[in-house]
Amino acid sequence: MFFSLGYYISSYILTSIGFYFIFKKCGVKPYWAVVPLVREYNIGLCAYREEDAKNYLIISVLDYALAISSRFLSDYPVVLAFMLIPYSAVGIAKVVYAARIFVGLCETFERKKLWAVLLTMVPGITTIIWGLVPKFVPKRQVFNPKAVEGARMFGGNLSGTGSGLVVNLEKRTAVDFFKKKTLLKDVHLSIPKGHMVLLLGGSGAGKTTFLNAVTGYEKAKADIELDGGNVYKQYEKMKYDIGFVPQQDLMRGNDTVLLTLSDAATLRVPKDVHAAERKARVDKVLEQFGLTPVKNNLVEKLSGGQRKRLSIAMEFISDPSLFILDEPDSGLDGVVARSLFESLRSIADEGKIVIVITHTPDRVIDLFDDVIVLAKDATRTGRLSWYGPVDEAYEFFGKNSMEEILLSINQIDEGGEGRADEFVEKYSDYMKEKVG
Repeated sequence: MFFSLGYYISSYILTSIGFYFIFKKCGVKPYWAVVPLVREYNIGLCAYREEDAKNYLIISVLDYALAISSRFLSDYPVVLAFMLIPYSAVGIAKVVYAARIFVGLCETFERKKLWAVLLTMVPGITTIIWGLVPKFVPKRQVFNPKAVEGARMFGGNLSGTGSGLVVNLEKRTAVDFFKKKTLLKDVHLSIPKGHMVLLLGGSGAGKTTFLNAVTGYEKAKADIELDGGNVYKQYEKMKYDIGFVPQQDLMRGNDTVLLTLSDAATLRVPKDVHAAERKARVDKVLEQFGLTPVKNNLVEKLSGGQRKRLSIAMEFISDPSLFILDEPDSGLDGVVARSLFESLRSIADEGKIVIVITHTPDRVIDLFDDVIVLAKDATRTGRLSWYGPVDEAYEFFGKNSMEEILLSINQIDEGGEGRADEFVEKYSDYMKEKVG
């Protein structure tokens, strides 16, 4: 027993020393080397296997919980026997994720994958070698947003006009595994009624974060005004003025189109609306989205385009002032998608604000008034690099298509030109001059 305890302590100390110097080489704060579990997460960052590291940490916590539980249940052999299955599963998963992390570490340090076996079997001695031997050098450092300076900020607030959507978003932060991240900041824009707006940005640029902040689903440090009302302060009242259509629909296949819309009206139309008005609203939306001929059909029998229209109609049933759609054309061919966007254009022409995310914007760009372009700056924070008319966006970026604009702001390691900071600062200067 004493030998086992002594071996465990000495191995822990040696591994901590090895991790300490590995963390220094990789740009991670070295004091994490002595904190159980957290150090394994950080070695995952060094290996550029963050998702594996998160899973390893969660599984390790579960492993400890099961081990502690088994001690308290030692007098109940039948219960312990049943616990063997989850305990074994957790143990296997822990080994798998540890192996993935160590293989990633070998790739980062450009070492043969045989080292991953040694890191698993004799971590103390192996990590000491990796940490102290000068030739063991990582080919890249762990990204630290505090070590780089982000693009210059606009920092001003836009005044509300009592009409349309006004967004003054200072920042949106989140804590993710011991780190506070700024997901989005310094976004200021004003969208008039009757405008259909494209929301453009690469992966991680903050599109979903922006939409969640605007709708009040995930509040940011921001002031969001819609037709003079404050979305955050008057959320219960204003939630009916905002419609959001997610990429994946949530509809029961064995319900009819009419029943699906009627249920949506019950949930989304304010309670004080009379039943007759609610029914009239359902009939109007059926007609508006071309669903009247199939109103008695089951949802599961609809075509892809009809199903998308129904998904949109469900949110539009409350007659929102602001209508937001996340990839409504996903899975649709060009002709059907075009028809769908023409319907959205007609909604905007009624005086609504329509904001759309689509991965194929160029085939329908003529239907949009404006474009919002979000980009990741050097700190990997979502920033506003343009908001305004589509034609002016081409001139601003010096490009001929939305796809080319997106490539210009994407990071180099994402296959882009890496010019996000340039355009964020250019737009910031443009806004300062515009507002005086």
